[in-house]
Amino acid sequence: MKTDIFHILSLLLFLTIGTSVLSQESVSAKIVAKVADNLIDAKAVAQNNETTFKDDYSYVLFSLKKGAQGNYSKNSQSGKFSLQSGEEKALASLKINIQKEEECKIFLFIRKDDALISKDSVIIYAAEKEKKNEVIAETDFEIKGIVIEDVITKIGKDFHDYFYQEYSNSGSQYPFVINIKEKPYFGRSSIITVEIEGQNVYQFLSKPDEDFLRSSVKSALEIISQFAIQRKLLYKNNRI
Repeated sequence: MKTDIFHILSLLLFLTIGTSVLSQESVSAKIVAKVADNLIDAKAVAQNNETTFKDDYSYVLFSLKKGAQGNYSKNSQSGKFSLQSGEEKALASLKINIQKEEECKIFLFIRKDDALISKDSVIIYAAEKEKKNEVIAETDFEIKGIVIEDVITKIGKDFHDYFYQEYSNSGSQYPFVINIKEKPYFGRSSIITVEIEGQNVYQFLSKPDEDFLRSSVKSALEIISQFAIQRKLLYKNNRI
């Protein structure tokens, strides 16, 4: 990633259209992070604080690490889960190497359908900086330009790389997560899908051809641009 990205991406806006405030449902998100031998062990934990069964919830746990030279790296996990009455459950974990002069921001978001239910975040500094872990302020909760990939072939990885390159250089960083997914199809082909907030906005059959993949990237970005415009208008109307 580019050097300035950590300052451009202040924090993730993972709020969906029309439900951009925390739900009153009593499911809480918590990040449990420990550092030992320059290795961060971060766990995503969900707690059901009610006596009713909770089902069909989803989570995203991801990290953004700033290196000593200003470079950036990311890591993420996502999935669905359910909770019994009063249950506390570990959802996922990330193991991140952290060296001198590096810092890492970790975020956890829990959603039910299109509503953000709960969130947590933490900043971890390398021990050499002699700073304590910090909770990220609520005012920082807006990050843009996040792309998460879940691909299974080299073609899928190439599409993700071309997409991220074009997206990063486009000057348009949207306040929502873009998911690039891939699933197998007949023979050696696969289906590559671009999803936003659970919606399939672009899909195509893969082909081992760079020009075709770059053309697909442009088509996807055009559709995402229109999606962002409609999303913004709907968001404004719902706030009136």
